[in-house]
Amino acid sequence: MNGRERMALAMSLQEADRVPVMCQLAIGHYFLNTDFKPHEIWYTSEAFAEALVTLQRRYRFDGILINVPGRPDNFLDGLAKIEENRDGEILTWKNGDVTFIPWDDNAQFYPADKTKPAHANFESIDPDDLSYLDDLSGYIWNTEHIQTIAGKTEPGPLVNIPDYFFKTIDLVKARVGGEVSVHGEAFSPLTYYMELFGYADALMTFIKDPGKVHALLDRLSEASVAWAVAQARHGVDALLMSSAFVGGPFLSPKMYKEFVVPYEHRVTDAVKAEGVPVYTHTCGSIAKILDLMIETGTMGIDTMDPPPLGNTELAFAKEKVGRKVFLKGNMNAVALLAAKTEEDVIAHASERIRDGMPGGGYILSTACSVAPRMEPWKLELFTPLAEEIGRYDTDLTEPFFG
Repeated sequence: MNGRERMALAMSLQEADRVPVMCQLAIGHYFLNTDFKPHEIWYTSEAFAEALVTLQRRYRFDGILINVPGRPDNFLDGLAKIEENRDGEILTWKNGDVTFIPWDDNAQFYPADKTKPAHANFESIDPDDLSYLDDLSGYIWNTEHIQTIAGKTEPGPLVNIPDYFFKTIDLVKARVGGEVSVHGEAFSPLTYYMELFGYADALMTFIKDPGKVHALLDRLSEASVAWAVAQARHGVDALLMSSAFVGGPFLSPKMYKEFVVPYEHRVTDAVKAEGVPVYTHTCGSIAKILDLMIETGTMGIDTMDPPPLGNTELAFAKEKVGRKVFLKGNMNAVALLAAKTEEDVIAHASERIRDGMPGGGYILSTACSVAPRMEPWKLELFTPLAEEIGRYDTDLTEPFFG
């Protein structure tokens, strides 16, 4: 059984030959552990695709998450110069914009126009005239300057997908040849919203003017649906909806039900209509909203941060929602980063396999991304461990749901 088949069974709540293994790697982990420069991975589809496959093969993961859209060809031709210092790379573009890329973290963009506001002004937007959002066409979380390449589209942000967005997907699929589960990623409507206005200000708008918030989320949902469906139609094996910041303490269950559930449901409905599994990545304390997450129509829950980063114990999540959605994650990425011995890493991962595997529907993974400076030898232990103690042999595994 190959990784693609193994992941498909787990995502359909069935037992495979063993527990699948698939961790999401921080972008900085690719920077530090492949032969490419950070700007090559961040700005070229070819380097990012090669980095994805290189580390998937090194760690023997059953799946690959493509969490950055493809880049325009020859985009780096717009560079004036590249400098390096102890902290990272400094890219100066011919138009005067500057990008700083740390050696171990995502790129940071600084426009030449210093008067350009970092975020939109909520008060100035008329909820009855959301044409403002039309000017955000091509908006991509954390790389909004790519919009100058994508151009203006109608009727809203990112509803017409540039062909180059699919390039990394195509390159990865060609390299893995159907042997590995290839997942795309789209941001939830609320993630777009929070990035648009800034996190602190955005949270206050839920109280100040919920009607306007709903109008904006309704329009921003178009962007989430468009990119999610486009990837589903382009042949990804699953779609991760990144809804990273809606877990406690950011939103109460009441706010989650009002501002998250209906809009994420639009995304999950659209993806499932294409016959592609869709699951949700949410960080933080989510133990009290597991049932609400299922109300979004998601087919799986990713991360499940354990204490102290979150409040979700895998055994609890398995019992509460494990018959309804597949589960992925729960290994404490910070604890693994601090681990000193193979025995510590194996003990931590073994506990998750024991709690998650009964009855199928579990994917061994860290909760949230693997830290950039996680030592590769630790990740190399997971798949051999799953092969040893995560096999679905009837004499070793008792049914979880009797």
